[in-house]
Amino acid sequence: MKRLIQNSILLVLVIALATGILWARGKYREEVCTRVDVEVINGDSTSFVTPSGVLGDLASQGINLKGKRMSDIDASDIEEALHLSPYLETADIVKCQDGRLLIRVSQLEPVLRVFDGDKSYYINKAGKHMDASTYYHSDVPVVQGHFTKQYPATRLLPLVNYVESDSLLRSLVTMYCVRDTNNIIIVPEISGHVINIGNADGFENKFAKLKLFYREVLPKKGWNTYDTISVKWNHQIVATRRAKAVVQTIQYDPEDDEQAPDPQTMNVQEVKPDDAAKAKEQEQPAAAPKTEQKDSKPKKK
Repeated sequence: MKRLIQNSILLVLVIALATGILWARGKYREEVCTRVDVEVINGDSTSFVTPSGVLGDLASQGINLKGKRMSDIDASDIEEALHLSPYLETADIVKCQDGRLLIRVSQLEPVLRVFDGDKSYYINKAGKHMDASTYYHSDVPVVQGHFTKQYPATRLLPLVNYVESDSLLRSLVTMYCVRDTNNIIIVPEISGHVINIGNADGFENKFAKLKLFYREVLPKKGWNTYDTISVKWNHQIVATRRAKAVVQTIQYDPEDDEQAPDPQTMNVQEVKPDDAAKAKEQEQPAAAPKTEQKDSKPKKK
């Protein structure tokens, strides 16, 4: 008898639970979206993404959420639509209780600014583009060159990240000029010469040679002796003498902060200006672009 009563109570509880679930599902199917909240999770005083801008983007794609049944809202469709925006890096949708929909987005985080002809844009670590604007400025490394799908600007990111992680190199490099895939030119803070590192591979050894050259050679030869320093070749540095000295305006006294090659193994080859005319034309970068270039102002998001 006692077991029968226990079984009856258990059956009643199961029925009540099933009824509650069915009722909740029915209520959810009828529940409509009464409120949409947008949260920019990495927003600050320099934000270019706003909640109204996010909702405006959705509306421009024919996506209106308020008044729509919650069961008819496909979160993945909304996320996919938001990912089309050049200003957003991530987007997540959360369906809350009482008809509230939460949209969490993060604005694009630039890691590089590219000057390609008359175009200027920022890219994030995944290579997503955002047009540059006078409305927004990010203090990131600058690259000048022409990039394609076969050779995108992201190809330089390992090189740039390495420079940014080294305090000495970071203070030395002002911009990168890509003449072609085998001639990447660095414009240093020290005026009067440029550095050709060749392609984007093996940059750790190339920068080790450059540091050694700055420490062992230039203090003896003079900081205005060369106009191009090439570290693109294995086991040697090719330094091209300048035809005319320039006034040195910035003093530089680097300290080696990593294991450099043995100075005895470094082969420095000097090239006279007359003998290096053609090489110089290939290695000398174009005039540096103005970082304050006026661009068309994008819509504030």
